Amino acid sequence: MRKVYLLLFISICFQSIQAQKEGYWDKERSMNKEIEVSARDRIVVKTDDFPAGTTELIFRITLLDNNQQMAGSLVSVLKAIPDPTGISQGSAGAVFLMSKISGDDKCRYAVFTSDESAVEYQKSGKTTDACFLQETPLSKDAKRFSIEKSPCLKSNKSNLFFGFESTNWIMKQKIVLEIVPWVDLKLSRGWSIENRKFIINQCKTSALAQKMTSSDDFCICIEEKIQKQFRFDEFQKLLIMEQAKIYKDFGASCYNETSVSKVIYADLRNKASLESKNNNYGAAITHLSMIVNDGQATALDYANLGYYYVITKQYSKALKTLEAGEQYDTTELLIKLHLAHALLLNGDYSKAKSIYKEYQSQNVNDSLSWVQKTIADFTKFQKSGIQSSDYERILRLYQ
Repeated sequence: MRKVYLLLFISICFQSIQAQKEGYWDKERSMNKEIEVSARDRIVVKTDDFPAGTTELIFRITLLDNNQQMAGSLVSVLKAIPDPTGISQGSAGAVFLMSKISGDDKCRYAVFTSDESAVEYQKSGKTTDACFLQETPLSKDAKRFSIEKSPCLKSNKSNLFFGFESTNWIMKQKIVLEIVPWVDLKLSRGWSIENRKFIINQCKTSALAQKMTSSDDFCICIEEKIQKQFRFDEFQKLLIMEQAKIYKDFGASCYNETSVSKVIYADLRNKASLESKNNNYGAAITHLSMIVNDGQATALDYANLGYYYVITKQYSKALKTLEAGEQYDTTELLIKLHLAHALLLNGDYSKAKSIYKEYQSQNVNDSLSWVQKTIADFTKFQKSGIQSSDYERILRLYQ
C-alpha cells in the first residue's frame, strides 16, 4: 500500500512539474488595486495590460470595512497552485482563493472588453455588452477566466474593464480588486494562432510551395523552425531580405525532412499527365520542365517532355530534351521512339529511319510493342494537324 501511495505522489508531482513547464502565474505583473465607490455610485476600473501569452486569469474581489486589512494576497495563495487546472478542478488551494475577511457591504459587478461598453455602463448601468455579469450583490468573489471558455478572453484583448456598482445607499465602499494572469510559455513568445497562420500563408506564396498540390506539412515545418528560433516580434523586425533568406534556409531543411521532394515531383507528374490527356500540352510542358530544371527528372520524364515538344511542333526543343534523356538512360525505348519522331518531323528522315528500324522488334514497355506505339503516335499526330508523307514510308518498314 505504501508503494501505491508513493507512486501516486510521484505521479502528481511529475504532472505538476510538467504543468509548470507549460506556463506560469505571472506574479510580477499581477494587479492589486484598492478602489473606493461612493454610495449609490458606479465606477469602472481598467486593468493593467496583460502580458503576451495570457491564456487564463484569476481575479478576486473583496469588500473591506474601514481599517480592515487583507489577510493574504491572491499572489501568495496561488503559490500553492501550480497551474489553472488545479483551480478548475476544485483543488484544496482553490478554496482559499476567497478572502478570509470581507466587509458587510456588497456590490454588483460586470466585466467588459471595450472602453465604450464600460463607459456606457458607468453612465447608464447598461450591461448587455458585458462579457461577464454578477447581478447578485456579494461581499467577496473569486473567478477564473480561460481563453477556451470565457468570452472575456476569447476576444484576445490586452486588458479588461471591471465595472462596480455600490449597493450601499449611505456610505462609500472600499473594494480590493486582485488579478493574476497565467502565461502560456509558447504564446508568450508572440506565437498566437493568427501569427502562426501569417507565417504559414507567407510560406504558401513561395515558388517551392506553389509546386505542391498540398504544401501544409512543408509550411508547418518552416513555421515551427521560425517559431523555435525567434519571437514573433523579433522575426517581424527583420529586413525583408533577411526574412526571405530564413524562409529559403528553413525551406531547404524542411524539403528533406518532410520528404516533400518526392511529393512535389509526383504531383507535377500527375498534373502533366492530366493536362496531356486534355490536350493541354503547354501546361504539361511547364510541369515537367520544372522537374527537369531541378535535376530530378527520370527517363520517362525526358521521354514524355520530348513527346509534348514534338506534338506542339517544337522540334528543336524535343531533340535537345530527348538527347539529354538518352545520356541519362540509353536503354529507355520511349526516348528512342520519340527521338525518331522528332528527327522525322524535323526533316532528318535518314536518322529517323535507322532508329525506327533498329528497335521495331522490341516492346517499349511490358505490354506495348514498338510498332503499336509508332502507329498510335502517327495517328495522334495526324489528329493534331501534324501531317507528313513519311509516316507511310516508316510503316512500310514494319511490313
